[in-house]
Amino acid sequence: MPIRQKIFALMMCIAIFIFILEMVRRRKLREEYSWLWLLTGFIMIMLVVWYDLLVFITHIIGAVLPTTTLFLFGVLFLLLICLHYSIKISTLTDQVKKLAQELAILHGEIKEHRAEESARE
Repeated sequence: MPIRQKIFALMMCIAIFIFILEMVRRRKLREEYSWLWLLTGFIMIMLVVWYDLLVFITHIIGAVLPTTTLFLFGVLFLLLICLHYSIKISTLTDQVKKLAQELAILHGEIKEHRAEESARE
């Protein structure tokens, strides 16, 4: 990899890494998810610095170019993120449904209680 490309890629990786840390510091990204993004940033930095590792992985998986390997891992990463968020959304949907049902029951009990009190008066 030419030195200019390496410097640019390294600067972009470091900028992303700093951006992730800043989002955690400002509490816009929860610590629960930050480890995944920090690990991703660290792996990107490692692949830029240690380009031979990327070439080695490319050779192992049988890809022709290192960019193909990066694209493949990028797509796999995005698929895993989408799967994770789908699981989270399903869990939250179930929780919202349960809370709405409990709220409806409580609302009905309050109406009943008020009706009993007004009947006594």
